[in-house]
Amino acid sequence: MLLLDCLPTDSPPSSVTIGVFDGVHAGHTKIISRLVKIAAEDGLVSTVLTFASHPLLTLRPDEAPKLLTDLPAKAALLEALGVQRTVVLPFDKSLASMTQDEFVRDVLHKGVNARVVLAGGAFRFGRDRQGSVETLRSAGLEYRFNVEVVESFSLSGSAEPVSSSAIRRALARNRVAEAAEMLGRPYSIEGVVVVGDRRGVTIGFPTANIPVAKTQAWPADGVYAGRFTDSDGVRYDCAINVGRRPTFYQNAEHSTLEAHLLDFDGDLYGHRVKVEFEQFLRSEQRFSGIEALAAQLKVDVVNARRVLEAPG
Repeated sequence: MLLLDCLPTDSPPSSVTIGVFDGVHAGHTKIISRLVKIAAEDGLVSTVLTFASHPLLTLRPDEAPKLLTDLPAKAALLEALGVQRTVVLPFDKSLASMTQDEFVRDVLHKGVNARVVLAGGAFRFGRDRQGSVETLRSAGLEYRFNVEVVESFSLSGSAEPVSSSAIRRALARNRVAEAAEMLGRPYSIEGVVVVGDRRGVTIGFPTANIPVAKTQAWPADGVYAGRFTDSDGVRYDCAINVGRRPTFYQNAEHSTLEAHLLDFDGDLYGHRVKVEFEQFLRSEQRFSGIEALAAQLKVDVVNARRVLEAPG
């Protein structure tokens, strides 16, 4: 991954695609697979040009979405798909003000030495989104690169194309299994385990508490079945609670993420871990007291185990 303040000037001939690639979902995978294949066939370097922050943070900050993947996770996912080079640029006012002609000349031609550019049919670029696939094709004649359009990807039986926005909507509705279909993997959150209020220990269900960055998208409040991967790579089944814990707190401002690991007894404080959401179990609710809550948690653990141990 090249994290740059300005474009490179010595790039090898490249097959290039451009975008935020938040989530690196199944639609992105289709584009990346084609990118890598072209690079291998034509002796090019497969290159993803992306941004250090979401463009809306610069253009319309109030509308900027929560991110499905942070930059290191995105780079790792792209590398796993075979991308040889990920070039990361700051999406600042200078970049946002580039005309379509400047973008092609300075970014695609001089910057990443594009010989093939892959884009979705709705791809727009340049100041005020002036540029389109057709203007990109015209520019390719001057700067000697080909343009290939990769059509949008939809899940079987769905009319809506897979997109980062669609995944965020699914998460906001507790539909983590649907989000996983669009991602091609379970939605996950990574973080460092911190000391919580230890109420889980008090009622017999100790949890690993993981703070979630304010910029991170996460599922709506509720209880989920999932997987927990420790920093040493060991995985555990778990029941996950996302919410404000209304049995203990009436007006908590922020949701928390707590994972109760099944068949585990140990200390995880300070470990960097990953929590994957497999299936929604129930909505969060307020109980009459600790005994009622503990009884429901027993049911949650049984249901989580049933879901996670099911064949297939």
